[in-house]
Amino acid sequence: MRDFGDNNHQKLEIFGICDSCLCISQQSRSILRALSLLLGMKEIIIMRIPLKAFSIIFVLMPVFSCSELSGERPAPSQTLQDFKAKFERDLPIAPKSASFPSSDIPLKRILIGSCNDEEKNSNSLSAVSREDADLFLMVGDNVYGDVDRGNYQDGSDPELTELRDAFADLAKRPEFREVRAKFPMMVAWDDHDYGINDGGGDFKYREAAELVHERFWGLDNQKAGKRPGTYYSNYFGKSGQRTQVIVLDTRFFRSALTKTDKRGAPGKERYIPSTDSPSDQDMLGATQWEWLDAELKKPADIRIIVSSIQVLPVVHGWESWNKLPSERLRLFDLLNQNKAENVIIVSGDRHSSFIYESNDILNYPIRELTASSLNLSFFDKTSEMDAAQLGEGYSKENFGSISIDWRNRTYRLEIHANDGTIVRSETFNFGSANL
Repeated sequence: MRDFGDNNHQKLEIFGICDSCLCISQQSRSILRALSLLLGMKEIIIMRIPLKAFSIIFVLMPVFSCSELSGERPAPSQTLQDFKAKFERDLPIAPKSASFPSSDIPLKRILIGSCNDEEKNSNSLSAVSREDADLFLMVGDNVYGDVDRGNYQDGSDPELTELRDAFADLAKRPEFREVRAKFPMMVAWDDHDYGINDGGGDFKYREAAELVHERFWGLDNQKAGKRPGTYYSNYFGKSGQRTQVIVLDTRFFRSALTKTDKRGAPGKERYIPSTDSPSDQDMLGATQWEWLDAELKKPADIRIIVSSIQVLPVVHGWESWNKLPSERLRLFDLLNQNKAENVIIVSGDRHSSFIYESNDILNYPIRELTASSLNLSFFDKTSEMDAAQLGEGYSKENFGSISIDWRNRTYRLEIHANDGTIVRSETFNFGSANL
């Protein structure tokens, strides 16, 4: 490390090398941030020097991609280069989507769905195509690209054959084509369209999976396609009726979860909350956290945050933000610090739908709508009840909706059966956001 002490150009330089770029460890991020603040540094720069001069520092700093600091996409790994050479020209592409409304037109109704098995017909998608709405959010597990006729893949296929086939199958589904033709869409991925069940940042073929995802959804030439991970936002409506939709990536950067010590036990089904230090817990990665902070500073009257996994509930042992509790707290702190009011969290993943409200996390009530699943229901009923949960969950095939009444400053969260019938509904007031 070297300090260039000019008050106008203070920098903290870290010297290091790895396979394809210069890097510092994910675990060392918080230490480096604290050190740079302590020294009054305004910038962190990564520079290449010969291996001999670096060897001691390398021992202290395990590898993570320095692209997370720059926000720019690094040079592709050899694995990704090989994948692109074979398949880039033939990757599946979704049918053309309806255009987004003009930026000055407010959103009044948004539809939400997740967990869609492309090998099956989807009555829920057919019902969605009959609805009237301004936007459709598919919030993860939009295909099951790690499952072939009920058989889970182990994530060892560098060609991602099943994932590519799954998206190709989805593109052919008539009910999906009807939905694409009718609605503009925003999408998040979850583990099954990421390519491996419960997968995180250690998935070897995550770069190739990102290319498949972004090419299919037309994101490869957008901002999301210019950086590692797949996250982005859009804005709708003028001031006073402005909705911000933020799509998070909870897969590409996520650190390992802590496996349960009692598999199948209520509340401990698969995972338990991590007891690792905060610096070793990571949900979004450094650059996505910085991006989210900047997004929350932008003016909006309602903010819809799409997280493929649940944020508010803590009662179960499946994947959720609660399994990385320091990151969950970091999210809430960020919302409070930015005075980001009128936040609605939208999630999927659970193969059951729920509506939640919490009054003791933020400085105002925060709500979450979990809409799952479109066509892959495992049970007819669920007895799950979280402290923040409003009413019973709904486990049959379903989709969700958000209806906004700008004049009366209310919004309605609803769960629909696979024929469109409303089976759960909660209405909330919202005030004027701090703009």
